[in-house]
Amino acid sequence: MAEAVKVKDIGAGGGAFRKYCRLVHGDVALWRVFRNELLVLLFSNIPGALGIVLRRIFYPCMFRSCGGGVVFGRSVTLRHTHKIDLGRGCIIDDFSLLDAKGETNNGLSLGAGVYVGRHSSVYCKNGDIVLGDRVNISSHCTLFSSNRLQVGEGCMIGAYCYFLSGGEYDYKDATPFADQLGMGTRGELTIGDDCWFGTRVTLLDAASVGKRCVIAAGAVVTRPVPDRRLAMGVPARVIREI
Repeated sequence: MAEAVKVKDIGAGGGAFRKYCRLVHGDVALWRVFRNELLVLLFSNIPGALGIVLRRIFYPCMFRSCGGGVVFGRSVTLRHTHKIDLGRGCIIDDFSLLDAKGETNNGLSLGAGVYVGRHSSVYCKNGDIVLGDRVNISSHCTLFSSNRLQVGEGCMIGAYCYFLSGGEYDYKDATPFADQLGMGTRGELTIGDDCWFGTRVTLLDAASVGKRCVIAAGAVVTRPVPDRRLAMGVPARVIREI
């Protein structure tokens, strides 16, 4: 993954409007900026079934690709939509965030039937996130990538989970943390198919998880977990095979 830039540096140069466009929309034609802004202004906060129907009709044109039957909740924040793929039947619940920010990344790819719960954030800083079919993300979760984060099919992610791929600072570097990019990484974060993560699980950079694993509530995973294992604790330890 190419070197990222800090969010506050994305809009360096130009006026306030240009900075806003680069932060929210990326490097796209001006007519796309105005179209997306108008659609959000008109339809983002309409409550109930009417809002869902109108957003289902008008929002898909903003994305790189969007399958049929995608549901957008109220007040969803969408950034760099030209680098977001949504599979058929995805549900993006109220007040959630999808952000594919970056200058050289591929962005976000959500498979068919993915659910992103209320107040959850799935976002990049020059990284990529790939969610397999039927991934279920509960409320108040954060999935972040400045590298690559891939979640296998059918994974269940409990509320308040935090998955981090990249985003590390170098404490050995004399450069003040505020001046570092904060995009250091030890490797990609990969999660196998059919895993279950309890509430408030923290999954740190390069701590990949194998297929059909169970990670108990409150665990902090700092190292890879093999296939078919139950892990728990801080830091998480494998308890047994399942």
